Amino acid sequence: MRRAGQVAILRFPRADLSLGKPRPVLLITPAPGPYEDWLVCMISTQLQQAIERFDEVVSQDQPDFPLSGLKAPSVIRVTRLAVVAADSFDGAVGQIGPERLQRIRHKIAAWVQGDAPIS
Repeated sequence: MRRAGQVAILRFPRADLSLGKPRPVLLITPAPGPYEDWLVCMISTQLQQAIERFDEVVSQDQPDFPLSGLKAPSVIRVTRLAVVAADSFDGAVGQIGPERLQRIRHKIAAWVQGDAPIS
């Protein structure tokens, strides 16, 4: 059973829509409609790619890191979104905290509305 806030494994599509390598993604919300699709964002260990005040860095000193299932400090790339079918996931590895999920959802909404502080 998929749920928002889960960290799952997915062959995240590249910008040119070709399949990338298996990587962790964060399940944001199920897409409306009759299909079992999910809005997800990519998670990367490339911390230098984090957009300051926008992306979410998950580090080992934070309370939800052990539950996340991530093996190393990582960045949740809030602008790297995709809608994927639920059967595309290769399993779940963990979960982030509800406060972090809510913060990410607010950042996505602010970005779409043109109110995000993106540098």
